[in-house]
Amino acid sequence: MIEPKVFTVGQINRYIKNLLEHDFILNSLLVQGEVSNFKVHSSGHWYFTLKDAGGAIACVIFRQAARQIPFDIENGMQVILGGHISLYEKTGQYQLYGEFLQPVGMGALQLAFEQQKEQLMAEGLFDPDFKRELPAHIGTIAVLTSPTGAAVRDIIQIARRRDPRVKLAVFPTLVQGENAAEDIVNSLKLANAWGKADVIILGRGGGSMEDLWAFNEEIVARAIFASEVPVISAVGHETDFTIADFVADMRAPTPSAAAELSTCLLADEAAALERLTLRLDRDVQAALLASKRRLDFLKERPVLKRPLEKIWRTQLHLEEKERLLRRELLQRLDKESIRLAAAEGRLSAVSPLSILRRGYAVAMDEKGRPVTGAAMAEIGQALQLRMKDGILTTTVTGKKVFADGEKEDDI
Repeated sequence: MIEPKVFTVGQINRYIKNLLEHDFILNSLLVQGEVSNFKVHSSGHWYFTLKDAGGAIACVIFRQAARQIPFDIENGMQVILGGHISLYEKTGQYQLYGEFLQPVGMGALQLAFEQQKEQLMAEGLFDPDFKRELPAHIGTIAVLTSPTGAAVRDIIQIARRRDPRVKLAVFPTLVQGENAAEDIVNSLKLANAWGKADVIILGRGGGSMEDLWAFNEEIVARAIFASEVPVISAVGHETDFTIADFVADMRAPTPSAAAELSTCLLADEAAALERLTLRLDRDVQAALLASKRRLDFLKERPVLKRPLEKIWRTQLHLEEKERLLRRELLQRLDKESIRLAAAEGRLSAVSPLSILRRGYAVAMDEKGRPVTGAAMAEIGQALQLRMKDGILTTTVTGKKVFADGEKEDDI
């Protein structure tokens, strides 16, 4: 009897993995479904589940492949994942190992463009309040583009034709390819550090969305927003729109249009100058005529014809005022003198000196204090008697104090 062979778990998983990886269909296939449970591992690998009404399958996209996907994956997104089926031996779980991913109903680049646009718009990078007006007079233009492309030739030709005085500084810049975004950022920094440009033209000719993709990169958008010098975005044709167009201070439909927007036609400036000259001459003539009329009017004024007459009138007026003032002042002095004499008479009538002149005296002690009653004096006390014409010194040798109601006749 033949004994049945016993397999280990690892052997079974390895066998199934070999079957799956060598299956013609499972070796390379496209699977459509809805993304769920999306997670990004610290290693950079993406893990998620694709599901539909009939089931679900675990999926993984390794870091190297994930870096090539331009848009962000979100749960609920309908996608088509290309890859192969294999088994993860440690858990015995089969998975779909993705190599590329695209959204359903929209191209990958278009989706990435919309996501980037929505994010930067939410941050305010497109806000008109942050956009600066171009200088009224532009003397120097920094051109950031490929030095060999048709765009730089168009910009130089149009700018020189419109205004030969404008200076152009070309900063050679990669505008397509893997390193284009970083090179655009560096050129923007150099143009700002240079400090002589009044405006920056950033652009290139037309192309596919892939060709123009560098102008949709986030680092380019933030460099444009941070520029101290106003930036004109002139990328592609009139129907092409990039993130740079929304962030820039001004969008030009083509590089040629950017050259026109940043320069003034010299003939137009000359005509404008001639119009200003004529207007200035007309205004000066009008001002001179108005001044002449006013001068003629003033010349006819009596004050200018007979200047001393005005002085004489003023002098007579002042003399009359002085006369009236003197009369008023004398009348007031007379009235006040009469009032003062009357007050002096009333004051003299009640003055103690008047009483003294009638033969009375005032008794004062040795300190000069009035002695107003007999009770205040002491026998032997020295008193001073103030009379109308001097002071007598006496001594009290006796005193009599009247009781209440008693009179001298009663003594």
